[in-house]
Amino acid sequence: MSPILLDTHAAVWAADGRLKEEVVALIEGAAERDELLLSPITAWEIGLLVRKKRLTVSSTVDDYVRALFGQPGVVVAALTPHIAVAATALPETFRADPADRILIATAAAYGARFVTRDREIRAYAKSTGHLRCIAC
Repeated sequence: MSPILLDTHAAVWAADGRLKEEVVALIEGAAERDELLLSPITAWEIGLLVRKKRLTVSSTVDDYVRALFGQPGVVVAALTPHIAVAATALPETFRADPADRILIATAAAYGARFVTRDREIRAYAKSTGHLRCIAC
């Protein structure tokens, strides 16, 4: 099996128990192999979502992120210079959201399957073969 990288909403939904059973099983399997990846960009996006009141957490953002990233089997994906540059090389026709671009480049760099609900990302993956996605 290959590693799994969670999109930010997938990480939040997994923490809230809101994912499909088959996706949960894949995530649990990756965690058992220490191949469940979270990007530092996810922590940044969660902080923004809470600040904009688009996400409510029952603790501080720091505590929420620490608990999310501290789950057994979670590996923090490195945000390397290579990944940062690769994110800029995605086609300009693809969205300009830097967080999504970095997450996609991270998944590609790790050879990871990317868990996302985002239709545009899944369509990009299907059309380019650059990325393997799991719908959540």
